Amino acid sequence: MNKPLMAKATAVWLVDNTTLTFRQIADFCGLHELEVQGIADGDVAAGVKGFDPIANNQLDQSEIDKGQADPAYRLKLKYNPAAAGEEKRRGPRYTPLSKRQDRPAAILWLVKFHPELTDGQIGKLVGTTKPTIQSIRERTHWNIANIQPIDPVALGLCKQSELDRAVQQAAKKKEKEGGLMSDDERRKLVSTDTSLGMEVEPRVPSSIAGLENFSLSEDPRDERADPERGDPADYADAESFFNLPDSDEHDTDDEDPREGGDPREDEDKDEAAR
Repeated sequence: MNKPLMAKATAVWLVDNTTLTFRQIADFCGLHELEVQGIADGDVAAGVKGFDPIANNQLDQSEIDKGQADPAYRLKLKYNPAAAGEEKRRGPRYTPLSKRQDRPAAILWLVKFHPELTDGQIGKLVGTTKPTIQSIRERTHWNIANIQPIDPVALGLCKQSELDRAVQQAAKKKEKEGGLMSDDERRKLVSTDTSLGMEVEPRVPSSIAGLENFSLSEDPRDERADPERGDPADYADAESFFNLPDSDEHDTDDEDPREGGDPREDEDKDEAAR
């Protein structure tokens, strides 16, 4: 049902100048019956000046007379041709101040998971401008390093039905143009519920990008190249790694020459024998 301009001020005027019931005024102004009762008690809309619906071409006096005569009668708003279509939203979507910092994350999510959407469609869904969308597409946004893609539906920037409708329109347009979609693009043409259920791919830092397949285990190719080598030594712990194997050569080299006798005494014995 269409509501009059300045509904609360209109309710104040009707409470002060008519004998209509609270339910009739609430139905006409789109308010709750208790709210109208609060206006009559002075607890609600204190200091609000009444707005005359008759002088502003929103209500006829005959409607008020019918309502005062019959408490069950519902007032009808006067038809105004100039106001036709005004309830339809025009211009870009309004985004509350508390959610405006979330728009870059929502744009990045749409660009990543729905690249078929045009800048105009993304702008209508999120309520942003084309230069902002273009900067995120080209990764030239001033804060692109800290932006993480987040579903705009989860952020409350748009409705699920609006997102699905935009995706379906983009898919039909691309199909009419004869463009062939790859398997990756077909996978992305899904609803938000399906995309949220997908597993998140782990991101490897660029500094260790080549080490994801690195392993400390023994390479099995060494055993195939040298079958006579047998089982390799087990150096699982530090103690076994740093303990050197026993060897006779090391024992001989490290033996104290004094333990085998003095060589000068052997020379004296040889001279005496001669």
